[in-house]
Amino acid sequence: MGPLAVTDRFHRARPPRRARWAVGTAVLGRPAYINTGSAELPEDRSVSGMQATTSAVLDAATAAGIDWVDTARSYGRAEEFVGRWWRDSAERDPDFSAHAPTVSSKWGYAYVGDWDRDAAVHEVKEHSRAQFERQWRATRETLPHVHLYQVHSLTVDSPLFDDAELLEALADLRDAGVALGFTTSGPRQGETVDRAMDLDLDGRLFSAVQATWNLLETSVAPALARASRRELTVLVKESLANGRLVTQPPPALTAVAERHGVAPDAVALAAAAQQPFVDRVLLGPAGPGQLASNLAATDVSLTVDDLAELAGIAEPAERYWATRSALPWR
Repeated sequence: MGPLAVTDRFHRARPPRRARWAVGTAVLGRPAYINTGSAELPEDRSVSGMQATTSAVLDAATAAGIDWVDTARSYGRAEEFVGRWWRDSAERDPDFSAHAPTVSSKWGYAYVGDWDRDAAVHEVKEHSRAQFERQWRATRETLPHVHLYQVHSLTVDSPLFDDAELLEALADLRDAGVALGFTTSGPRQGETVDRAMDLDLDGRLFSAVQATWNLLETSVAPALARASRRELTVLVKESLANGRLVTQPPPALTAVAERHGVAPDAVALAAAAQQPFVDRVLLGPAGPGQLASNLAATDVSLTVDDLAELAGIAEPAERYWATRSALPWR
């Protein structure tokens, strides 16, 4: 595999303001995911069934002009599914590489669910040099290209910050031409963003941050604005709050959606895309139909009054993350 230089493909993928979409694969690479039951997962959740669904979603996404695919080592077999889709696409289309999407992946969590929807534990987190090296080898063997490699779910108290050997290994990968990023979770996301973007090993370590921002959880916004001013690429995830904004839309969200003649998911995603610090909004469709519903957000332009009305939906970060932790794997 020959990763492209940080200054080449990755930064040319940074779009102008209003954020563009990326398609995430958290719900596609394994038979269960944390959600409220809003996902349209297929009845056939066998490995072959989920591979077929992944390919159908990625075909629909690229046909709609989405040019970024995000995956992770811990998303079951998602890297494998994306890699197979890429190779199949290249066989069908000799010019595929000229318009193929940017691909980002993550390390730090290992999938341990053994394709069991009722597994007691689905993933295990470890931020160590051994884990990084092990998972990077696996990622390189699985994906034809990786343009951005992210630390999965970095927290402010992660051992990564004080692990000189791990930081050196990450810097070596950066220097080899792979852009590095990190994702965040939890009520202290903002502190994590501020601490991580200050890491410097003969140059800034991270080029991108992926954080949870949605109408219910907005606490990370000031830190993401600071990251954007420092020219980190900002991606936001979980913009539908793991389905809560679809199955349990607050009255204000319903009212704005009705005024615009769309479903609540389109308004929630449009609100994320219109945040001035956001470069990419991750869509997490479980099927082509859900992707089409999400993409209705492309034509939604929220007014200042709409955004002010929606701002009242936000919850305290601690409450939001406690609720999220209680959501089942379905």
